[in-house]
Amino acid sequence: MTNPFKDVLHSGVILLTGTNTTANHPIIANYIHEAVTKRGAKLIVIDPRRIKLVDIAAMWLQPAVGTDVAWINGLMHVIIKENLYNKAYVEERTEGFEELKACVEKYTPKHVAKITGLREKDIIAAARLFATSGPGSIIYAMGITQHISGTDNVKCLAALSMLCGYVGVPGGGVNPLRGQNNVQGACDMGGLPNVYSGYQVVTSDEIRQKFEKAWNVAKLPDKVGLTVTEMGNAAGKSIKALYIMGENPLLSDADLNHAEKALASLDFLVVQDIFMTETAKLARVVLPSACFAEKEGTFTNTERKVLRVRQALEPPGEAKADWWITAEIANRMGYPMNYDGPEAIMKEINALTPSYGGITYERLEKGGLVWPCPTPDHPGTPILHVGRFTRGKGAFFAIEYRPPAEPTDAEYPFVLTTGRVHYHYHTGTMTRKGTALNRLYPEPLVEINAQDAKKLKVADGEYVRISSRRGTITIKAMVSEITARGVVFVPFHFYEAAANKLTINALDPISKIPEYKVCAVKVEKAA
Repeated sequence: MTNPFKDVLHSGVILLTGTNTTANHPIIANYIHEAVTKRGAKLIVIDPRRIKLVDIAAMWLQPAVGTDVAWINGLMHVIIKENLYNKAYVEERTEGFEELKACVEKYTPKHVAKITGLREKDIIAAARLFATSGPGSIIYAMGITQHISGTDNVKCLAALSMLCGYVGVPGGGVNPLRGQNNVQGACDMGGLPNVYSGYQVVTSDEIRQKFEKAWNVAKLPDKVGLTVTEMGNAAGKSIKALYIMGENPLLSDADLNHAEKALASLDFLVVQDIFMTETAKLARVVLPSACFAEKEGTFTNTERKVLRVRQALEPPGEAKADWWITAEIANRMGYPMNYDGPEAIMKEINALTPSYGGITYERLEKGGLVWPCPTPDHPGTPILHVGRFTRGKGAFFAIEYRPPAEPTDAEYPFVLTTGRVHYHYHTGTMTRKGTALNRLYPEPLVEINAQDAKKLKVADGEYVRISSRRGTITIKAMVSEITARGVVFVPFHFYEAAANKLTINALDPISKIPEYKVCAVKVEKAA
């Protein structure tokens, strides 16, 4: 996120897309609600589903699933054509504008309407409202990123924000909502195949030498590693052993039949988790780890704020903190990794990670700090790109629309999209263990449009069979107007009707994220 949560309270307009914020990020949804109902902000929701925040929106546009580049380019076309963009900002702080302008020239409201199913007048009205009501905040989540064009989608949203001069200002910015509580922190600490902590690239000789010296090793690899999805494809082939920590790919990976075969083909699988997950059941070794309330450390949340986590309970049985397990394995494999505790690890982070240089335990006792925070006297950086971009000038990219990997056809006429519901979390490893949340949402349900249900002769509460080219599930129907005709939505929390048995393993070429949000299926009334 370029801006803090609370910055929406200073927004004149908020563009919300690819996020069911009330269900998945309810605290942030509360700030949006306050911004609209008490501060007068205009809310534009552009989403294939009728999410709860549509109730207070000034505008709701319902594009066809997977057409994001088209409608974003369409908004920019109108903004440029009508001279609504921030000319001074574009000239002073960006580059590549002429290429962008030439690219979006063809994305007229008429052309975009044909691709997206939106009305021309709504495209024009949304563009005008966003460009003239600033500062404007763009908020998005995995409904934008989980496509083969996910990286393109994000670049287009960044271009839209820069075009209006909304990056680097209070109430503005481009703000992705992270899917889990410490995803930002894991990425910050080098939990990616191409960087060390603080996004220091592994291909830099200077950076590698810094880490070699600190870690007392002769030579660190100079090649970029594999992403999670690439590891799955390589399992049983170039990868013979896999160590999975706090992840449950047998429910969360796309095309689960393929994922299960891949894991089963490994010579050795280790899973480290707090419960016996579907994936852990396949493992040769399961390492029991402590949950958040049973260990010390920090989380870095979606607004880049580092927060202390304090131990409240003793871990049960033989469960240990993740850092201790990792260090102990390193020690037994011949590399000494001896830390007195999490604070000692944080001191190493301070020394090796410029953006975390000033984020010490002593300072965190007084409250959270937002990176970049390079020195002990630095206050932190709530808003990124104030005055200038990290790279100097912000870059516009000319990006063309590409359709999803798997179009519908006569055999598979429906679009499946997946996601989460308010009462459950990810693969249900924690939320499905308790009785209270299971009473509120006890079983998997597929959202299906009322007109589609009538045509299929399916009543609310009856079972349907959903099939793709990869698998079939049987699931109870929830008939509503939340989804458009021809679209069904299935949450992926439930092993009984695992949505990812259906999804396609087509990847974004840059991020390598699967296209979870759109694939072709057929829907039939279950016998």
